[in-house]
Amino acid sequence: MPETEHRERRVFERYVALGDSQTEGVGDGDDVTGLRGWADRLAELLAVANPRLQYANLAVRGRVAHQVRSEQLEPALALRPDLVTVVAGVNDILRPRYDAVEVAGELEAMFAALTASGAHVVTLAFPDLSKIAPMARPLAPRLTDLNARVRAAASRHGVTVVDTGGYAVTTDPRLWTVDRLHAGPLGHERIAAAVAHTLCLPGSDDAWSHPLPPLSAPGAVQALTAELRWAAGFLGPWIGRRLRGRSSGDGRSAKRPQLLPVGPPGPQVPGEFDAR
Repeated sequence: MPETEHRERRVFERYVALGDSQTEGVGDGDDVTGLRGWADRLAELLAVANPRLQYANLAVRGRVAHQVRSEQLEPALALRPDLVTVVAGVNDILRPRYDAVEVAGELEAMFAALTASGAHVVTLAFPDLSKIAPMARPLAPRLTDLNARVRAAASRHGVTVVDTGGYAVTTDPRLWTVDRLHAGPLGHERIAAAVAHTLCLPGSDDAWSHPLPPLSAPGAVQALTAELRWAAGFLGPWIGRRLRGRSSGDGRSAKRPQLLPVGPPGPQVPGEFDAR
């Protein structure tokens, strides 16, 4: 279970987010209207406590852990943040040639460098993907192991872990997009609220962890049809990109590479924590 920080509340001045598509905000908005995402939403909550907050988001979709480190760590350090979020590793576990020690090492190297600079570092432990996409069940042991390695590395460097895995709501399909790999607007909202609660931000509470109204379970035929459609619409194209050596992030750069004041909130999810 996530625990709120047992320390005096800090007022942060410079927040920098590192990571992949989830931190970029994929699933919350689009490339036409703009992506919002949990990191943007967290910045908005931080700005309530400190309107002078400046925020940069270096995350790029498709990046694996070593790319996050090689492309984003040095620019992040140059911005002299006092709060950093580092979330990576899911893209790694999806790949056939997955090296758990290497991925954990990349994350720990970022933890070490950022905490040594004086930043307060926050990371996430991931929910069980197999409960969101049953065909991903073979990947469950990898995810469990990665979460354990992340917690251990975080403990060694004083990094805050927001561990949402113990809450059933995090695998509720209404928090996810149809591709089952990215959080939807409601999911991004809940992630931001979980981090805010862990950091003891004013006005935060555990409402993010509350379950949504019950959802009727699909019949066997409906469930199988949904799995086949998902495989054809998302799993197949993803495998095709891997075989061609391509990534969804090819040619993309960070959406917010410099520290900027936090503007007005983006489009709101209708009704705080409503069912989707």
